[in-house]
Amino acid sequence: MSMKIYNLKRTQFLPLTMQEAWDFFSSPANLEKITPKHMGFQILYKSGGEKMYPGQLIRYIVNGVPFVPMHWVTEITHVQEPTYFVDEQRFGPYALWHHQHHFKEVPGGVEMTDEVNYAIPLGLLGQLANFLFVGREVNAIFNHRYKTLEEFFQRQHTIRKTA
Repeated sequence: MSMKIYNLKRTQFLPLTMQEAWDFFSSPANLEKITPKHMGFQILYKSGGEKMYPGQLIRYIVNGVPFVPMHWVTEITHVQEPTYFVDEQRFGPYALWHHQHHFKEVPGGVEMTDEVNYAIPLGLLGQLANFLFVGREVNAIFNHRYKTLEEFFQRQHTIRKTA
């Protein structure tokens, strides 16, 4: 039986320069700022320095289900500064997690696109879990990110314009 792969794609305009977008999104420390608080996201380990590079490993803990901590290891597999990077789950709850982050300069800012391809283990049971709650939770996380980024960068943009 083949594995069912789900896809989520979000595109968002941000009033930033390419460099500002890259500096923010390529820093693993900023992931906590855009993850819903109830998920208790916390980085436990990061290989190398602060600058992202292909092969970098990031180990963190996150509550996918309320009060059930999950350990997750992500590898940064591709980096093309300042236009895209890819992170992939090495250990964690998914059978597959492949997350592409793309940045494109557009008039007045940057168009950022997140594309996630993921699969859940356990065959038909995993498909049922995706239908019942996992798909909704993944969407909710990216809805939260979208709203948080919009508010944060609109506020930053307003502060810069009035300064």
